[in-house]
Formats: sequence, C-alpha cells, structure tokens
Amino acid sequence: MLIKLVRHYIRPYLSLVLAVVILQLAATIAALYLPSLNAQIIDQGVARGDTEYIWNIGMVMLGVSLIQVTTAIAAVWFGSKAAMAVGRDVRKGVFHKVSGFSAQEVNEFGAPSLITRGTNDVQQVQMLVLMGLNFMVAAPIMCIGGIIMALREDLALSWLVWVSVPALFVVVGFLVWRLMPLFRSMQTKIDNINGVLREQITGIRVVRAFVREPFEAKRFGKANRELTDVSLAVGSLFVLMFPAIGMILHLATAAVLWFGGLRVDAGEMQVGALTAFLQYLLQILVAVMMGTFMAMMIPRASVCAERIGEVLGVKPSIHEPEQPLQPADKAGVVEFRNVSFAYPGAEAPVLHDVSFTARPGQTTAIVGSTGSGKSTLISMLPRLFDVGSGEVLLDGIPITSMARPDITDRVALVPQRPYLFSGTIAHNLRFGNPQAHDDDLWEALTVAQGADFVLAKEHGLNSPVSQGGTNVSGGQRQRLCIARALVAKPKVYLFDDSFSALDVATDARLRAALKAKTKDATVIIVAQRVTTITDADQILVMDHGQIVARGTHEELLETSPTYQEIVESQTQAEEVA
Repeated sequence: MLIKLVRHYIRPYLSLVLAVVILQLAATIAALYLPSLNAQIIDQGVARGDTEYIWNIGMVMLGVSLIQVTTAIAAVWFGSKAAMAVGRDVRKGVFHKVSGFSAQEVNEFGAPSLITRGTNDVQQVQMLVLMGLNFMVAAPIMCIGGIIMALREDLALSWLVWVSVPALFVVVGFLVWRLMPLFRSMQTKIDNINGVLREQITGIRVVRAFVREPFEAKRFGKANRELTDVSLAVGSLFVLMFPAIGMILHLATAAVLWFGGLRVDAGEMQVGALTAFLQYLLQILVAVMMGTFMAMMIPRASVCAERIGEVLGVKPSIHEPEQPLQPADKAGVVEFRNVSFAYPGAEAPVLHDVSFTARPGQTTAIVGSTGSGKSTLISMLPRLFDVGSGEVLLDGIPITSMARPDITDRVALVPQRPYLFSGTIAHNLRFGNPQAHDDDLWEALTVAQGADFVLAKEHGLNSPVSQGGTNVSGGQRQRLCIARALVAKPKVYLFDDSFSALDVATDARLRAALKAKTKDATVIIVAQRVTTITDADQILVMDHGQIVARGTHEELLETSPTYQEIVESQTQAEEVA
C-alpha cells in the first residue's frame, strides 16, 4: 500500500525526482572519488616530498568537494520540494474524500481517527518520501561504489566488508521486524487519545456540571499511559539499534587498522591505500546506516499508508449520479414514497414504509416520541443518508438522480444541534449564499429574532464567532443557524427541532415572522413542543419509525390517541410548571 500510495502521488513530480537522482549521483561519485585522491597524496606526494604534486591533487580535491557540497544541497532542496508537494496532495486527497463521506462513513471510522489519518499519518508518509529522496538514492550508490572502490584498493581485506555489512543488515532486519506491530499499535493508541481528548474538550461543560474531572482525568491517563507504554517499547528498540550499529562500525575500523597495519608492515600494502580502504569501509557502513534510518521509518509509514488507503479506498454510500437530472421547475415539492431505512449494524429499521407529500406554501410538521425516526426522516432529503428502500423525490425527480449542488440550491437544513464555524457572524450567515448583501443578512436576522443581540455587539456582523459558536448562548446560536438558512433563500426549509432553545415569546414571534418569509416555500418542521406546530397545514405523527396519524392539529386531537397523549403530557407539564 505504501508503494502504491507514494507512486500515485509522486507521479506529477517525476521531474523533481529525476533532478534529485542526478544530483545525488553526482554528489556520491564525488564523495567516492575523494579517498582515492587522498591516497594518491599520501603515497605519491608525501612519500616523495613532491610539494607541487600535493598542491595539484589538493586543488582537484577542493574542486571535487565543492561539487559534492553543491550537488548535495541542491538534491536536498529538490527532494524537500517534491516531498512537501506529495504530503500536500495526500492531505488534499484525504480531505476531499472525507468531505464526500456520508454520516455513515464518518461514524464507521470515527472523527478522531479521520483527524489522525489526515494529519499525523500523512506526515509520516511525507517524512518517508523526504528521507527516501535524500538517502535512498545516495545510499545504494555509495554502498555499491564503496565496495568496488575498496576492492580496488586491496582485495585481501575484502573479507571485512563481507562480514560487517551482513552483520548490519541482520541487526537492522531483526529490529524492523519487531517494530512493525508496535508502530501499528502506536497509531491506534494515538487515535484513542485523540478521541478522549476531543470528547473531553467538546463536553467540558457536562464534565464540570457533574464534577467528573477526576474520572475523566483517569480515562485520559489510561489512554496516555497506553500510548506511553507503546512509545517506550519502540524507544527501547531504538536504544538497542544505535549501540549495535556503533559497535559494528568501531569493530570494523579496529579490524581494518589491525589487519591493514600488518599488511603495511609486511610491505604488501601502502599507507595511503590503507587509509582509503578504511574511508571506503566507513562510507559503506554509513550508507547502510542511512538505509537503517529509512528502515526505521518504513514500518510506521507503511502502517500509516494502509490507514490512509482505507480512507481513500472507501466508496461512499452516497455518490454523485453519472448523468444527473435537473427538475424542469424549482417549485420545492417534496415527496416520500414508501421510504424505509436502517442504520448499519442495527437490529431493526429506523423507518418503515413512510410516505407523504409536502408542497410549497404549506407547513408540514413531524412529531413523535424520542427515537421515533423524525430526524432520520428529514436527513434523507439533503442526502445525509440514502434510503434503504423507496424513493425521495424533489420536484418530481429522485434525489439520488440529482447532483448535490442542485439539491442544496433548493434545500436548507437547520440541524438539531446548531453549529457555527470560526470566523465572523457575517461569514457564518453567508455560508449558504456567499454573494448575499448585508441587507439580506439583517433581514434574515430580523426574521430569526437575532438582530437585537447582533446589534448589541461592538462589531455587529463582523463580531467574531469561535469554533462551534461557543462564545454565544444556545438560543443565540440557534437563531443564527435559522438566519443562515434564510439567507440561502431555498425552496424547501427543514427545521430539525430548531426552536427548542427559544423561550415561548421568542418562539411565537419567530414563527409569525417565519410564516410571512416562507409563504411560497415548502416548510418541514420536526418539533417537540406542540405549541410550535398548532398552525401547521399537515402534522405527521410518528411512532416506532412509522406514520401512525396525519392531519391538522384539530383533526388529530379528535382521531389520534398518540397525538392526544403528546398534547396531554405537555399540557400537564406546563400546568405543573
């Protein structure tokens, strides 16, 4: 998976990779040439006392060194540019893929895991590409070239190369084999700690309200300890790796000096050749060490690439039609035909054979007990979920045959949990219509009963909003979300229990203003309070995923026991209050 991922995303930057290869080749050849020149100075210049020869070869060495430094710097620059571009493209690919996920895929992976895969996992692959371009081009050339050059200097000492290099490979191979499962476990532990931390930050008010700080601290401590234990296990292997490699390097150096010194003393080898052989052996072992650094990164990057590949390889349950259809008109007629739906892994369907029609100029209300499928039902229209069976039609066209921009151009949803993005109030209100003028924003705020508190702010529409809208109250956040839907000016409004945080007086004023504003649009309201929907043109009563009654408020009071129970329970609650 790692090779497939890197190969796919590095393809546009092959020219940069080619430049890196050429520059690294030049730098490595220059590095291999330097010990031979040094040996010539010792054996011919120093031994004969020929100062002119020493100066001439010295200038050549200086020129070769300059070439090596220049090409090495250029290779690192081009390699870094290619690696950063690959990381950028992988992050972009993961982001766009996740953006196309339905709620089903997001729930399957989990938000913390998706965040880790789009950040930490991508960074690990990016670092591998960077190290690979900087090291893995030069390391094989230096290793093979060093062996050839060392054999040229003295064939009798070559057995030291054949002993030390395999020894390094054995040590590195064993440690990499042990590291693979630990790195896989480490990424899972990072997911866990991200999930716990994200949950605690998001729910900090609940934690404090129930004085659960000690319990949450223990939960975070457990996740933190598990990650620490895995990291320590990885670190213990790294601790073994460097001393083992160092020991092999020092033993090889000592062996060359010992056996080479004996050959020099016997007149079978010159001093310059011995120093050159030692330098070549060190170059060979350094090349193996460079490969070792890569080998340490490959296991973790492989795990990360697999996790990224899982995201990129998912076929979203909601996908765009190959040849999208577009309704002839833009009336906003919504029709559900025998719709059934079940969440993945659920024991029973949430919706059973639901059918109804909502028309422009009418308000359709949906009521029912908690868990009766109300929110799931209206989530079908903007395609947050796709139906299991049946059809949802918009202006006579199945929404599965329409492009998402055409759906969102006609439908605006105010979710049950109001959410605002970091930025300004104006930025959030223009979410559905970026070209909206300030007058349109104030008009929407007036209808949503939010103009007063926005005017009270020092910067008005340019007042800052924190992530999630945590710097405004729940009621203000809800009214801003309603105003955001109004700015979009769709033909279908979906209000998913969007008035629950409002007091009765504000609720009444908002519904009166909303009725005038949406008189030509289709309005579907999911509500808990009966007082919110008494004037609806059509009320659907849901129970266990089915529509058990439909009609106006007065009709249902006479014919529906379920509706009567809902009204009676709320009336008794108000009387008690």
